[in-house]
Amino acid sequence: MDTLDGTIWDVLIVGTGIQQSLLALALSRSGKKILHIDPNDYYGGAEAAFSLQEAEEWANKVDAGSSSAAYANISISKPEKAGSDASAPSLSFSRAYSLALSPQLIYARSSLIQYLVSSNVYRQLEFLAVGSWWVYSGEPDLASNVIAGEPSEGVGQSRHGRLLKVPNGREDVFQDQVLDFKAKRALMKFLRFIVEYEEQQEVWEEHRQQPFPTFLSEQFKVPVALHAPLLALTLSADSSNNTTTEFALPRIARHLRSVGVFGAGFGSVIPKFGGTSEITQAACRASAVGGGVYALGTGLSSLTNDEPSGAERNSETVGSGGVRVRLKDDETVSTQWVIGEESEPTTPKTTYCRSITIVSSPLTPLFPPIAEEAPDPACAVIAFPSGGLSLDEGIPDQPELPPVHIFVHSSDTGECPAGQSVLYVSTSLSGEKGFQLLGKAVETLLRTVDISPPPTVLWSAQYEQRYSAANSSLPPSSSEHVLKFPPSSVDLAFDDSILDQVKSVWQKIMGDDAGEFLVFKDREANVDAEE
Repeated sequence: MDTLDGTIWDVLIVGTGIQQSLLALALSRSGKKILHIDPNDYYGGAEAAFSLQEAEEWANKVDAGSSSAAYANISISKPEKAGSDASAPSLSFSRAYSLALSPQLIYARSSLIQYLVSSNVYRQLEFLAVGSWWVYSGEPDLASNVIAGEPSEGVGQSRHGRLLKVPNGREDVFQDQVLDFKAKRALMKFLRFIVEYEEQQEVWEEHRQQPFPTFLSEQFKVPVALHAPLLALTLSADSSNNTTTEFALPRIARHLRSVGVFGAGFGSVIPKFGGTSEITQAACRASAVGGGVYALGTGLSSLTNDEPSGAERNSETVGSGGVRVRLKDDETVSTQWVIGEESEPTTPKTTYCRSITIVSSPLTPLFPPIAEEAPDPACAVIAFPSGGLSLDEGIPDQPELPPVHIFVHSSDTGECPAGQSVLYVSTSLSGEKGFQLLGKAVETLLRTVDISPPPTVLWSAQYEQRYSAANSSLPPSSSEHVLKFPPSSVDLAFDDSILDQVKSVWQKIMGDDAGEFLVFKDREANVDAEE
């Protein structure tokens, strides 16, 4: 592209994460002159998706200290084939894979879906259904530990444990043949409550900070065996005793209220071809159509208040209150607003251990049909409850480990070739023990699923993701024209509060000219009308 030196912009946006990309779209389509830069040579920031080669290049950059501060301690392994069997499963070519660094579920009731529709960005995207949710039970005695469905409905059983299907609503509870009448009645009472829990504050207000399992037992007499599947629906990264009632209720309500919105039997979706990275790229493409200018591999060096004097003053120059920006290639631009991420989060730092594992099997038993006439599921959710896995078996009085969540993506996502699947694994336990726990969860899952031939690991990456600023963060500045987003969320489901933050920044920049946020006329319809 042409040199940027001396150019004057309305808004400079640093980083191509989901927050910055949606803001760029909203502003460019609202008539603002946008320069959108990213120090990385790829789109998506912390939500990026990579081919195998790109993942290895990214890992090398992080190890060299030249990439995102949001990630650390990355290692990639490719187990060698046993013997010289040419028929043994193997990896395909690099671009046959699109691996998401931070995959998230998007609930049908999410505001993100509404804005993707109102902005017409949805036309560049394809969404796939999230199917069954499973919870791991380490107890092999099926007679006393089946949580939902008949024993034949499980996907594996051995002395090591079993995966049990999580009820997806009242219909599942009614049809269950294993739960006794007392347990079924207690669960139904809770499900009736959760649908409109906001209007029943007297039931839970005093129990806000109480552990959610305690609330279930004391207020609704829900059996302990049913706590794990309900906790699974919260996607909480904390142990069960640290997951509060205040945290759990809105998340379970979100799940249940979303079921059936897009079709029977499921309530959440994932974007095809690499998670939320696809949304950021679609938003950036739409912003470019609206006049936004993009410069990947372009970082920001410094910010100063832009108050030109003497010969520099003219009608085109940004006036007092603007910002002069020096880019890392020594080019200088002027802009009225600069938007990026906080250099440090305002909340305590959180570190997740994550891994991405490519396996040699489609893991078909994890993807049963959702419902009659429902789409084929492309994602299954596996929850290992807190304390469900142990790293030091046989040693008494071990502290309860946090839960582990696995998103299993089928080849329908376009993230791997047919006959393979991708496991995205996450836990809030950090450090070496966190990585050990991830490995234990993958090993247990592959050993528990009843499928032949047994699945093997073809490739894996493990890394720490921190709730801290990526390298798209901004240097300190006292200017009121430098606005900062908090770092990207590490939540396993898309957080709608992100959209509130984007909308707030958009309104501040647009002022009285702000119309409806991310609501655009259909360009194709306009062309037809003109013709």
